[in-house]
Amino acid sequence: MFKRLIAVALMLTVALSLGLAGCAKKPAQVTGDLAGDQTLRYDLGVAEPETLDPHLQQGVAEFNVASQMYEGLTRMDANNQPYAGVAEKWDISSDGLKYTFTLRKNSKWSNGDPVTAKDFEWSWKRALDPRTASPYSYQLYYIKGGQALNETDPKDEAKIKQLSDALGVKAKDDYTLEVTLEAPTPYFLGLTSFPTLYPVHRAEVEKFGDKWATKPEQFVTNGPFKMTKWVNNQAIEMEKSKNYWDAKNVVLKKIIFNLIDDQNTSLTMWESGQTDLNNNVPVQEIDRLKKEGKLTTLPYLGTYYYSFNVTKKPFDDPRVRTAFAMAIDRKLITQQITKAGQVPAYAFVPPGIPDVDPKGDFRKAGGDFFKEDLDAAKKLLADAGYKDMKKFPSFEILYNTSASHKTIAEAIQEMWSKNLGIPKEKVKLHVEEWKVYLPSRNTHNFQVARAGWIGDYVDPMTFLDMFVTNGGNNDPAYSNPKYDELIQKAKSSGDPKVRVPAMHEAEKILMNDMVIAPIYYYTNNWLIKPYVKGLAINTIGGVDFKQAWIAKH
Repeated sequence: MFKRLIAVALMLTVALSLGLAGCAKKPAQVTGDLAGDQTLRYDLGVAEPETLDPHLQQGVAEFNVASQMYEGLTRMDANNQPYAGVAEKWDISSDGLKYTFTLRKNSKWSNGDPVTAKDFEWSWKRALDPRTASPYSYQLYYIKGGQALNETDPKDEAKIKQLSDALGVKAKDDYTLEVTLEAPTPYFLGLTSFPTLYPVHRAEVEKFGDKWATKPEQFVTNGPFKMTKWVNNQAIEMEKSKNYWDAKNVVLKKIIFNLIDDQNTSLTMWESGQTDLNNNVPVQEIDRLKKEGKLTTLPYLGTYYYSFNVTKKPFDDPRVRTAFAMAIDRKLITQQITKAGQVPAYAFVPPGIPDVDPKGDFRKAGGDFFKEDLDAAKKLLADAGYKDMKKFPSFEILYNTSASHKTIAEAIQEMWSKNLGIPKEKVKLHVEEWKVYLPSRNTHNFQVARAGWIGDYVDPMTFLDMFVTNGGNNDPAYSNPKYDELIQKAKSSGDPKVRVPAMHEAEKILMNDMVIAPIYYYTNNWLIKPYVKGLAINTIGGVDFKQAWIAKH
């Protein structure tokens, strides 16, 4: 069955060779080199996660906590390829529409209950239930009837039950899950490792309701680790779960997630030996850390961008949005601020994703959509009625707490003022901590907002489907029927010759409307102590500690 992984053809293989998973020996084979204390200390990069309910999560920090506590049908390795998780094997029908997963009979929840196919069926239906309001529910639209269920009136309980019963996910017995898709989906196996598709323990969810994911004692999970402590704004602690099916190959005894969003504090703690792992690196220290050989820079399938709220003046006009995008000096930002190999971005989908020909690259084939051009920017603004930029209305740039985001926001504030002639005091900066910033974006409570998007799987769709009308992650509140039509066309076909050109055309519409201003393509900067081994860090933002261990030092 594994040789039939149709997703592999679209997967980008970027191995991480730091003695990490994929290249390293299995933990059980290196016990002679183990340190006595198998505790890993990791700075999460936020003061407090927005939520630890996997069906409501939307940030990399939250995902990296959940992926240690939970396990989907598959897990994702350092090469962006799915491998067996709760499902020990699977079969895919010849038309690519039906997946039959066989679950492990020794997979258990942290309280000892068996993990069954019924847990997955119930959990996926919960994620799609419109009353749950999952921002990533659209990752389950590939399932037959998924979109119809999710778009039902939340008050229509009878309709919700009817569509839920008809959904294309069925527990045939305790250990067989049958999934029927709307159309062939080359990356569906990869999606089964995504947090929105994790199972959650029904008894706890139903007992504690909206508050179930707020206290350690209420987290019954099925992954390698279980939560033991959560001190708000300080730390989340986990220990190895003795009931995990593969516990014998989990070496770490404890993980401590420090809840710190101040990059300088994180760096000080790492350099003084108080933490082992950190990817919240202050930009002003990049040069020094590179020279000292402390910085590890990895590929990252993501784009840093500014999002325009298309429903609020003055950014309801695409000419204004385009002018502002043209007035950002991206080389200055990447060469003088970020300084870690980031590449200026003039399109949204980053490099590193196959095109129609798997040997080709989607970004190279699609090319750039605009360039920095101050004369053209000023003409667009004049055409939009802003000949005298001193009369341009005041607006805010929203960003989350981070020295890097602050430095970039200040640079863009200066560029827009200088390049477009806007009085600097009219370009206001507004910072919010992560837990507040995300809801502000989700509810369109901003004019311009800093944002970043890391691929959830290796396909252009993970970047493009977020901007469909009323999409769960459509922060700009964008709506274009032609765009929606092209995304649906791409999702309705498993043929690269149909779906990839449709996505190219959709991206062209998105960039012509300049819904977002791409700034640069990410790299992933880490500070990793040399004694931390066995990590699996992939290009889509995930870090997995299942096979990690601490060497003697």
